[in-house]
Amino acid sequence: MIRSLLFLVLLVTLSSNLYCQSVRRAWQHEPAKWKESGNTLTETVPAGTDYWRIAHYGFIRDNGPFRFQEQTGDFEAKVRVSGHYHELYHQAGLMIRIDAKNWIKTGIEFVDGKQNISAVVTRDYSDWSVIPRTDSPNFIWLRLQRRGDAVQIEYSLDDTSWSMLRLAYFPPNVPVQIGMVAAAPGKQEFEVTFDHFTVGPLPPAKQEE
Repeated sequence: MIRSLLFLVLLVTLSSNLYCQSVRRAWQHEPAKWKESGNTLTETVPAGTDYWRIAHYGFIRDNGPFRFQEQTGDFEAKVRVSGHYHELYHQAGLMIRIDAKNWIKTGIEFVDGKQNISAVVTRDYSDWSVIPRTDSPNFIWLRLQRRGDAVQIEYSLDDTSWSMLRLAYFPPNVPVQIGMVAAAPGKQEFEVTFDHFTVGPLPPAKQEE
């Protein structure tokens, strides 16, 4: 029994290391001001940037800074985000993306003077889900789990207790870009910091009782 547990721990560790090795990150719409040190990314998000497709507003925006890596198969991505949000729709979080017509973003979006937990799912047209908050946490943890044809979106304030925001269809068996995204659709830039960004294997599925 003990040997089996040790083997399982070793296997998970090796799998995580394989995910971490040879990771090459790239920019889509690189901002003018950014710094990456270790596992911390700080950037100034340019004004006039956003991700949205058609629904309700009638326009297409696809120009926010997106720091990503390529990924295949099932995986879990996680990050902690802290931003100096102060203008309507300032936003930062995680994005999983196939192309300009197929993507999901989730994170904080600043609406009515408050941080809201937000998710936008896009397949040709965007839709928006939001959970208003009455507080303004210093940071938030975000987690995306891609499993088969679905992506589960979760958030946490302490990296321990997680709540599900959404479960959405996402095309399976297609390589994706996964990473840190931000946007400032209005006239004012803002600064955001991402840290503890990881992409790794999914945790074991919970057994039904």
